Amino acid sequence: MDKEMNYQHKNLAAGRWNELSFVEQMANIGSEVERALNWQAKHNTRYCQKSIERSLELIDLTLDSVKIFPRLKEIARLREAIVDYFFGTNQFKFTDKSLRKYFLNFTFAARRDR
Repeated sequence: MDKEMNYQHKNLAAGRWNELSFVEQMANIGSEVERALNWQAKHNTRYCQKSIERSLELIDLTLDSVKIFPRLKEIARLREAIVDYFFGTNQFKFTDKSLRKYFLNFTFAARRDR
C-alpha cells in the first residue's frame, strides 16, 4: 500500500492494525461493510461510498500484514467481491444477508476472545 496515501484510519495505518488479531481485523472490516450496507439501504450514496472506502482501506492494511498464503488469498478475494458487489455486476452473487453473515462470525469470535 502506498505510504503517502491519506488514510482515514490514521491510527491503524500507523501500525496499530498489526497489533490486532486477524479475527479482530476482520470484525472491524465487517463493521465498515455493515455501515455501507445500512447506508445503501437508506439510499445515501455518499455515506455508503465513504464506508466502502474505509472497508477497502482496512482490507488493504490487512493484505499488507498477512503472511499466510491462504489468508492472503481469502482477503484478496474478499476485496474483489466487495468491490464487485458495490460497484460491479455482483458476479459472486453476494446479498446483504450473506455479507452480514460472513462478517458476523468474525464479530462473535472477536468478542469471545476478549
